[in-house]
Amino acid sequence: MTVESRFPAPPGYARVEAGGGSFAAYLRRLPLKAHGAQVRLHDGRFKPNAGIYAAVVDLPIGTRDLHQCADAVIRLRAEYLFAASRFDEICFCFTNGFKAEYSRWRRGERIAVRGNQARWLRQGRAGDGARSFWRYLETVFAYAGTASLARELQAVPGDDPEIGDIFIQPGHPGHAVIVVDRAVDREHGRAVFLLAQSYMPAQEIQVLQNPGGAALSPWYAAGFGGTLVTPEWTFRASDRMKFPE
Repeated sequence: MTVESRFPAPPGYARVEAGGGSFAAYLRRLPLKAHGAQVRLHDGRFKPNAGIYAAVVDLPIGTRDLHQCADAVIRLRAEYLFAASRFDEICFCFTNGFKAEYSRWRRGERIAVRGNQARWLRQGRAGDGARSFWRYLETVFAYAGTASLARELQAVPGDDPEIGDIFIQPGHPGHAVIVVDRAVDREHGRAVFLLAQSYMPAQEIQVLQNPGGAALSPWYAAGFGGTLVTPEWTFRASDRMKFPE
């Protein structure tokens, strides 16, 4: 199952077009675990589901406490670019501003961190295998967060988000969720969308329930005004951002 196949658009709505090879198409085709699966934490424990999530994304997260909210957003964007062989576009900044460019990692360079300083060292093996790529991602996860990710995104305030948009409040920890699907009522112009997140401690990505709209859940209605209430965080419409194209 995928996001697209598990969650049909509400009656009267139809999914918006998502071009082949686009980030939007990648997100709505994220693989899901079987219906009723629980979110697994990095240490093997399960996250109770008290109206928090409607589905669990079937992607491994490793065993370290790293894959949290901003990390999940970074991971989805990076794996989309990796699958498209757009290696030179995979670059994320640490909280201290250091640029972790995957193009340098795949040439065999590695990142050494001491205190608040980071630098590149020529001490690895060149290549772009899956295992090496995951080590790169975990390095980014360890030193990036909502504060650094927000600085790399473009603001797109408003309450009618597109697939791939991110609602993010930078801080320590702050929080971030990502829009993974969208549908529109063509007759009335109303839109709905799906949200996904990771959280603390490190855990699998989950498609969120809508705590304010049981009849519509897990879909959220666009036009929500100034406040977007999710199960574990409340955002403002002004928190909406996206990756630069």
